[in-house]
Amino acid sequence: MNVDEIVDGILNKNRRALARAITYVENEYPEGKEILKRIYYRTGKAHVVGITGFPGVGKSTTVSKLTQEFRKRGKTVGIVAVDPGSPFTGGALLGDRLRLDGLDVNNPLWLDEGVFFRSMSSRGRAGGIAAKTGDVVRLMDAFGFDVIFVETVGAGQSEVDIIEVADTSIVILMPEMGDDIQINKAGILEIGDIYVVNKADLGGAEKTVKWLKSMIMMDQEAIEILSKTTHADEAAVESGEIFERMKRSKDWVPPVLTTVADRGEGIRELADAIEQHFDYLKRSGKLEERRIRRLSREVFDLIMDEIKMLLSKNDVVNYREIIQKVVRGELDPHTAAEMVVEKLIKL
Repeated sequence: MNVDEIVDGILNKNRRALARAITYVENEYPEGKEILKRIYYRTGKAHVVGITGFPGVGKSTTVSKLTQEFRKRGKTVGIVAVDPGSPFTGGALLGDRLRLDGLDVNNPLWLDEGVFFRSMSSRGRAGGIAAKTGDVVRLMDAFGFDVIFVETVGAGQSEVDIIEVADTSIVILMPEMGDDIQINKAGILEIGDIYVVNKADLGGAEKTVKWLKSMIMMDQEAIEILSKTTHADEAAVESGEIFERMKRSKDWVPPVLTTVADRGEGIRELADAIEQHFDYLKRSGKLEERRIRRLSREVFDLIMDEIKMLLSKNDVVNYREIIQKVVRGELDPHTAAEMVVEKLIKL
Protein backbone atom coordinates (compact mmCIF):
# COMPACT_ATOMS: atom_id res chain seq x y z
CA MET A 1 0.00 0.00 0.00
CA ASN A 2 1.34 3.44 -0.90
CA VAL A 3 0.79 6.62 1.11
CA ASP A 4 -2.31 7.67 -0.86
CA GLU A 5 -3.92 4.25 -0.35
CA ILE A 6 -3.11 4.26 3.36
CA VAL A 7 -4.52 7.77 3.94
CA ASP A 8 -7.69 6.93 1.99
CA GLY A 9 -7.95 3.67 3.89
CA ILE A 10 -7.70 5.37 7.30
CA LEU A 11 -10.34 7.94 6.37
CA ASN A 12 -12.59 5.10 5.16
CA LYS A 13 -12.07 2.94 8.26
CA ASN A 14 -9.82 0.31 6.69
CA ARG A 15 -8.19 -1.44 9.66
CA ARG A 16 -5.37 -2.86 7.54
CA ALA A 17 -4.44 0.65 6.41
CA LEU A 18 -4.45 1.85 10.02
CA ALA A 19 -2.17 -1.01 11.10
CA ARG A 20 0.25 -0.28 8.24
CA ALA A 21 0.30 3.45 9.08
CA ILE A 22 1.11 2.70 12.73
CA THR A 23 4.00 0.47 11.65
CA TYR A 24 5.40 3.25 9.45
CA VAL A 25 5.09 5.79 12.27
CA GLU A 26 6.58 3.51 14.95
CA ASN A 27 9.59 2.72 12.78
CA GLU A 28 10.04 6.36 11.73
CA TYR A 29 9.73 5.67 8.01
CA PRO A 30 9.37 8.81 5.81
CA GLU A 31 5.91 7.57 4.79
CA GLY A 32 4.80 7.83 8.40
CA LYS A 33 5.47 11.55 8.59
CA GLU A 34 3.65 12.13 5.29
CA ILE A 35 0.61 10.15 6.50
CA LEU A 36 0.47 12.17 9.74
CA LYS A 37 0.55 15.41 7.77
CA ARG A 38 -2.36 14.36 5.59
CA ILE A 39 -4.68 13.00 8.29
CA TYR A 40 -4.23 15.81 10.81
CA TYR A 41 -7.31 17.75 9.67
CA ARG A 42 -9.49 14.78 10.66
CA THR A 43 -8.24 14.61 14.26
CA GLY A 44 -9.37 16.18 17.54
CA LYS A 45 -12.72 14.44 18.00
CA ALA A 46 -11.76 11.40 20.08
CA HIS A 47 -11.72 11.35 23.87
CA VAL A 48 -8.22 10.20 24.82
CA VAL A 49 -8.13 8.48 28.21
CA GLY A 50 -4.83 7.67 29.91
CA ILE A 51 -4.58 4.77 32.36
CA THR A 52 -1.53 4.77 34.61
CA GLY A 53 -0.43 3.20 37.88
CA PHE A 54 2.01 0.80 39.46
CA PRO A 55 2.61 -2.72 38.13
CA GLY A 56 0.01 -5.28 39.15
CA VAL A 57 -2.79 -2.87 40.06
CA GLY A 58 -5.01 -4.16 37.25
CA LYS A 59 -4.61 -1.58 34.48
CA SER A 60 -5.07 -4.03 31.59
CA THR A 61 -8.10 -5.66 33.18
CA THR A 62 -9.64 -2.25 33.82
CA VAL A 63 -9.05 -1.20 30.20
CA SER A 64 -10.65 -4.39 28.95
CA LYS A 65 -13.74 -4.00 31.15
CA LEU A 66 -14.06 -0.31 30.27
CA THR A 67 -13.84 -1.22 26.58
CA GLN A 68 -16.71 -3.66 26.99
CA GLU A 69 -18.74 -1.02 28.86
CA PHE A 70 -18.21 1.67 26.23
CA ARG A 71 -19.08 -0.79 23.46
CA LYS A 72 -22.39 -1.38 25.26
CA ARG A 73 -22.88 2.39 25.09
CA GLY A 74 -22.42 2.29 21.32
CA LYS A 75 -18.93 3.82 21.21
CA THR A 76 -15.97 2.56 19.23
CA VAL A 77 -12.71 2.09 21.12
CA GLY A 78 -9.03 2.25 20.21
CA ILE A 79 -6.45 0.91 22.66
CA VAL A 80 -2.72 1.68 22.83
CA ALA A 81 -0.89 -0.43 25.42
CA VAL A 82 2.75 0.38 26.11
CA ASP A 83 4.96 -2.41 27.45
CA PRO A 84 8.52 -2.10 28.78
CA GLY A 85 11.11 -2.39 26.02
CA SER A 86 14.29 -4.39 26.20
CA PRO A 87 17.34 -2.12 26.70
CA PHE A 88 19.21 -4.41 24.28
CA THR A 89 16.79 -5.10 21.41
CA GLY A 90 14.04 -2.52 21.96
CA GLY A 91 11.48 -5.34 21.76
CA ALA A 92 8.81 -6.13 24.33
CA LEU A 93 6.79 -9.10 25.54
CA LEU A 94 3.57 -7.18 24.77
CA GLY A 95 1.86 -9.01 27.60
CA ASP A 96 -1.01 -6.53 27.72
CA ARG A 97 -2.32 -8.06 24.51
CA LEU A 98 -2.36 -11.47 26.17
CA ARG A 99 -4.35 -10.13 29.12
CA LEU A 100 -6.86 -8.23 27.01
CA ASP A 101 -7.46 -10.99 24.48
CA GLY A 102 -7.79 -13.72 27.08
CA LEU A 103 -10.29 -12.11 29.45
CA ASP A 104 -13.45 -13.31 27.72
CA VAL A 105 -12.98 -16.43 25.63
CA ASN A 106 -16.63 -16.39 24.56
CA ASN A 107 -16.49 -12.82 23.28
CA PRO A 108 -12.85 -11.81 22.67
CA LEU A 109 -12.28 -8.13 22.03
CA TRP A 110 -10.16 -8.76 18.96
CA LEU A 111 -13.24 -10.10 17.12
CA ASP A 112 -15.14 -6.86 17.73
CA GLU A 113 -15.00 -4.57 14.68
CA GLY A 114 -15.57 -1.61 16.97
CA VAL A 115 -12.32 -2.23 18.85
CA PHE A 116 -8.75 -1.80 17.63
CA PHE A 117 -5.82 -2.81 19.82
CA ARG A 118 -2.14 -1.96 19.38
CA SER A 119 0.75 -2.88 21.65
CA MET A 120 3.86 -0.70 21.63
CA SER A 121 7.31 -1.11 23.10
CA SER A 122 8.51 1.82 25.19
CA ARG A 123 11.92 1.27 23.53
CA GLY A 124 13.74 2.44 26.63
CA ARG A 125 11.87 5.73 27.03
CA ALA A 126 11.08 6.76 30.61
CA GLY A 127 7.75 8.28 31.59
CA GLY A 128 5.43 5.37 30.88
CA ILE A 129 4.73 5.90 27.17
CA ALA A 130 6.60 5.34 23.92
CA ALA A 131 8.03 8.18 21.84
CA LYS A 132 5.44 7.68 19.10
CA THR A 133 2.40 7.09 21.33
CA GLY A 134 0.94 10.52 20.52
CA ASP A 135 1.23 9.90 16.77
CA VAL A 136 -0.43 6.48 17.06
CA VAL A 137 -3.27 8.06 19.04
CA ARG A 138 -3.63 10.67 16.29
CA LEU A 139 -3.94 7.95 13.64
CA MET A 140 -6.67 6.23 15.67
CA ASP A 141 -8.39 9.59 16.14
CA ALA A 142 -8.42 10.20 12.37
CA PHE A 143 -9.78 6.67 11.88
CA GLY A 144 -12.81 7.74 13.90
CA PHE A 145 -12.66 5.98 17.26
CA ASP A 146 -14.85 7.64 19.88
CA VAL A 147 -12.67 6.70 22.87
CA ILE A 148 -8.94 5.92 22.82
CA PHE A 149 -7.37 4.29 25.88
CA VAL A 150 -3.62 4.67 26.43
CA GLU A 151 -2.23 2.27 29.03
CA THR A 152 1.22 3.13 30.36
CA VAL A 153 4.12 0.79 31.06
CA GLY A 154 3.56 0.39 34.78
CA ALA A 155 7.09 1.22 35.88
CA GLY A 156 5.79 3.23 38.80
CA GLN A 157 8.40 5.90 39.49
CA SER A 158 7.90 8.44 36.71
CA GLU A 159 4.69 7.66 34.87
CA VAL A 160 3.62 11.25 34.36
CA ASP A 161 4.12 11.61 30.60
CA ILE A 162 0.56 10.35 30.05
CA ILE A 163 -0.68 13.93 30.39
CA GLU A 164 1.14 14.69 27.13
CA VAL A 165 -1.40 12.63 25.18
CA ALA A 166 -4.51 12.19 27.36
CA ASP A 167 -7.53 14.43 27.86
CA THR A 168 -8.50 12.45 30.97
CA SER A 169 -5.85 10.79 33.15
CA ILE A 170 -6.86 7.93 35.43
CA VAL A 171 -4.53 6.80 38.22
CA ILE A 172 -5.14 3.26 39.46
CA LEU A 173 -3.90 2.12 42.87
CA MET A 174 -4.69 -0.87 45.06
CA PRO A 175 -5.00 -1.39 48.82
CA GLU A 176 -1.91 -1.62 51.01
CA MET A 177 0.54 -0.60 48.30
CA GLY A 178 3.24 0.09 50.85
CA ASP A 179 5.06 3.34 51.55
CA ASP A 180 2.78 6.35 50.97
CA ILE A 181 5.84 8.57 50.68
CA GLN A 182 7.11 6.55 47.72
CA ILE A 183 3.72 6.90 46.03
CA ASN A 184 3.87 10.67 46.52
CA LYS A 185 7.42 10.77 45.16
CA ALA A 186 6.31 8.98 42.00
CA GLY A 187 4.38 12.09 40.97
CA ILE A 188 1.29 10.21 39.84
CA LEU A 189 -0.82 11.89 42.53
CA GLU A 190 -0.33 15.20 40.73
CA ILE A 191 -1.74 14.17 37.37
CA GLY A 192 -5.00 12.32 38.05
CA ASP A 193 -8.41 13.53 36.92
CA ILE A 194 -9.93 10.34 38.33
CA TYR A 195 -8.47 8.01 40.97
CA VAL A 196 -9.36 4.34 41.23
CA VAL A 197 -8.69 1.91 44.05
CA ASN A 198 -8.86 -1.43 42.26
CA LYS A 199 -9.01 -4.85 43.97
CA ALA A 200 -11.24 -3.18 46.54
CA ASP A 201 -12.24 -6.61 47.86
CA LEU A 202 -8.83 -6.81 49.54
CA GLY A 203 -8.28 -5.56 53.06
CA GLY A 204 -7.27 -1.94 53.48
CA ALA A 205 -9.31 -0.54 50.59
CA GLU A 206 -11.23 1.91 52.80
CA LYS A 207 -7.98 3.20 54.30
CA THR A 208 -6.51 3.75 50.82
CA VAL A 209 -9.62 5.66 49.71
CA LYS A 210 -9.43 7.93 52.77
CA TRP A 211 -5.73 8.53 52.18
CA LEU A 212 -6.33 9.44 48.55
CA LYS A 213 -9.08 11.88 49.46
CA SER A 214 -6.86 13.52 52.05
CA MET A 215 -4.10 13.93 49.45
CA ILE A 216 -6.53 15.55 47.01
CA MET A 217 -7.68 17.93 49.74
CA MET A 218 -4.14 19.19 50.25
CA ASP A 219 -4.49 21.90 47.57
CA GLN A 220 -4.94 25.54 48.56
CA GLU A 221 -8.67 25.75 47.96
CA ALA A 222 -9.24 22.69 50.13
CA ILE A 223 -7.15 24.19 52.90
CA GLU A 224 -9.34 27.30 52.79
CA ILE A 225 -12.44 25.14 53.13
CA LEU A 226 -10.90 23.27 56.05
CA SER A 227 -9.92 26.55 57.75
CA LYS A 228 -13.57 27.60 57.79
CA THR A 229 -14.62 24.36 59.41
CA THR A 230 -15.94 24.85 62.94
CA HIS A 231 -14.72 22.79 65.87
CA ALA A 232 -18.01 20.93 65.83
CA ASP A 233 -17.37 19.89 62.21
CA GLU A 234 -13.99 18.29 62.82
CA ALA A 235 -15.57 14.85 62.67
CA ALA A 236 -16.63 15.68 59.11
CA VAL A 237 -13.00 15.49 58.03
CA GLU A 238 -12.67 11.90 59.19
CA SER A 239 -16.05 10.88 57.77
CA GLY A 240 -15.25 12.30 54.33
CA GLU A 241 -17.99 14.92 54.44
CA ILE A 242 -15.40 17.67 53.84
CA PHE A 243 -14.36 15.96 50.61
CA GLU A 244 -17.97 15.95 49.44
CA ARG A 245 -18.30 19.63 50.43
CA MET A 246 -15.20 20.47 48.43
CA LYS A 247 -16.59 18.66 45.38
CA ARG A 248 -19.68 20.87 45.51
CA SER A 249 -17.60 24.06 45.77
CA LYS A 250 -15.36 23.44 42.74
CA ASP A 251 -15.90 22.73 39.05
CA TRP A 252 -14.03 19.42 39.15
CA VAL A 253 -12.52 17.55 42.06
CA PRO A 254 -10.95 14.21 41.09
CA PRO A 255 -13.33 11.49 42.31
CA VAL A 256 -11.97 8.48 44.17
CA LEU A 257 -13.72 5.33 42.99
CA THR A 258 -13.42 1.67 43.96
CA THR A 259 -13.47 -1.25 41.54
CA VAL A 260 -12.97 -4.97 41.43
CA ALA A 261 -12.13 -4.97 37.73
CA ASP A 262 -11.84 -8.71 37.15
CA ARG A 263 -15.47 -9.06 38.30
CA GLY A 264 -16.62 -5.89 36.54
CA GLU A 265 -17.59 -4.20 39.81
CA GLY A 266 -17.47 -0.39 39.73
CA ILE A 267 -16.73 -0.29 35.98
CA ARG A 268 -20.02 1.35 35.05
CA GLU A 269 -19.44 4.10 37.63
CA LEU A 270 -15.90 4.60 36.31
CA ALA A 271 -17.19 4.91 32.74
CA ASP A 272 -19.74 7.47 33.97
CA ALA A 273 -16.95 9.50 35.62
CA ILE A 274 -14.89 9.40 32.40
CA GLU A 275 -17.81 10.78 30.39
CA GLN A 276 -18.58 13.39 33.05
CA HIS A 277 -14.97 14.60 33.01
CA PHE A 278 -14.98 14.94 29.22
CA ASP A 279 -18.24 16.93 29.40
CA TYR A 280 -16.67 19.16 32.07
CA LEU A 281 -13.56 19.75 29.93
CA LYS A 282 -15.64 20.77 26.93
CA ARG A 283 -18.07 22.90 28.93
CA SER A 284 -15.36 24.76 30.84
CA GLY A 285 -13.07 25.35 27.87
CA LYS A 286 -10.29 23.38 29.59
CA LEU A 287 -10.23 20.77 26.83
CA GLU A 288 -9.02 23.40 24.39
CA GLU A 289 -6.53 24.73 26.96
CA ARG A 290 -5.05 21.27 27.53
CA ARG A 291 -4.76 20.55 23.84
CA ILE A 292 -3.13 23.92 23.15
CA ARG A 293 -0.49 23.18 25.81
CA ARG A 294 0.12 19.71 24.39
CA LEU A 295 0.40 20.94 20.81
CA SER A 296 2.75 23.72 21.90
CA ARG A 297 5.07 21.15 23.50
CA GLU A 298 4.77 18.83 20.51
CA VAL A 299 5.65 21.51 17.94
CA PHE A 300 8.59 22.61 20.09
CA ASP A 301 9.86 19.01 20.27
CA LEU A 302 9.49 18.64 16.50
CA ILE A 303 11.43 21.86 15.96
CA MET A 304 14.22 20.47 18.15
CA ASP A 305 14.17 17.22 16.14
CA GLU A 306 14.56 19.18 12.89
CA ILE A 307 17.47 21.13 14.36
CA LYS A 308 19.16 17.89 15.46
CA MET A 309 18.69 16.51 11.97
CA LEU A 310 20.32 19.60 10.46
CA LEU A 311 23.25 19.30 12.84
CA SER A 312 23.69 15.61 12.09
CA LYS A 313 24.01 16.30 8.34
CA ASN A 314 26.98 18.56 9.04
CA ASP A 315 26.48 20.49 5.73
CA VAL A 316 25.23 23.75 7.22
CA VAL A 317 27.11 23.76 10.51
CA ASN A 318 30.31 21.81 11.03
CA TYR A 319 29.01 20.55 14.35
CA ARG A 320 31.69 17.90 14.83
CA GLU A 321 34.45 20.47 14.40
CA ILE A 322 32.83 22.77 16.95
CA ILE A 323 32.57 19.90 19.45
CA GLN A 324 36.22 19.05 18.90
CA LYS A 325 37.13 22.66 19.72
CA VAL A 326 35.17 22.39 22.95
CA VAL A 327 36.97 19.14 23.80
CA ARG A 328 40.36 20.76 23.11
CA GLY A 329 39.43 23.72 25.33
CA GLU A 330 39.44 26.22 22.45
CA LEU A 331 35.74 27.00 22.99
CA ASP A 332 33.48 26.84 26.02
CA PRO A 333 30.11 25.05 25.63
CA HIS A 334 28.02 28.25 25.89
CA THR A 335 29.97 30.04 23.16
CA ALA A 336 29.79 26.92 20.99
CA ALA A 337 26.01 26.79 21.37
CA GLU A 338 25.70 30.48 20.49
CA MET A 339 27.81 29.94 17.34
CA VAL A 340 25.59 27.07 16.22
CA VAL A 341 22.39 29.08 16.79
CA GLU A 342 23.77 32.10 14.91
CA LYS A 343 24.61 29.93 11.89
CA LEU A 344 21.19 28.29 11.93
CA ILE A 345 19.44 31.69 12.11
CA LYS A 346 21.28 32.78 8.95
CA LEU A 347 19.85 29.88 6.94
